[in-house]
Amino acid sequence: MKTTNIMIVGVGGQGSVLASKLLGHLLITQGYDVKVSEVHGMSQRGGSVVTYVRYGDKVYSPVIDKGQADFIVSFELLEAARNIEYLKPEGQIVTSTQQIDPMPVLTGAMNYPEGLLAKMQSLGVKADALDCLKLAEQAGSSKAVNLVLLGRLSHYFNDIEPEAWQEAIRFCVPPKFLDLNVKAFELGKNA
Repeated sequence: MKTTNIMIVGVGGQGSVLASKLLGHLLITQGYDVKVSEVHGMSQRGGSVVTYVRYGDKVYSPVIDKGQADFIVSFELLEAARNIEYLKPEGQIVTSTQQIDPMPVLTGAMNYPEGLLAKMQSLGVKADALDCLKLAEQAGSSKAVNLVLLGRLSHYFNDIEPEAWQEAIRFCVPPKFLDLNVKAFELGKNA
């Protein structure tokens, strides 16, 4: 089996590390060799966070090179656009439509780029965009965007049973937040 490459990108504090942990656990339970690598950057100050999840029969490196990502899961539109060069030509972006102003925008030095989704699509990029923040809030917390995104991503993994996703959520999420996260996952999956 070929190696499948998933990049999870976002801004510090959005829950991308939990998303990668959950995805890694899920794939291990499916019998795959899995490598997960986190690149934090300035995540504690609202900077970019990138996590690589690679799986297959045998995976030798946790790093994804440019043009090799089968999926980019993005918590924020600008992060999807920033990492588009990593996507394979036939790859898929799953993104929240949320926009978080980076430091240059907050200081007034730049404006947030307009029409990012349309620009990506004009390049022939397959982008599945969803208002994940709204769905997370509907589930009960704006912090559940990560599970909404994973629910949406699950559409592209038809070979993995829904119960396996639920078991991975139960394994990775603390019991007091379990119901909220299951609801967020289901809202993303069914959106």
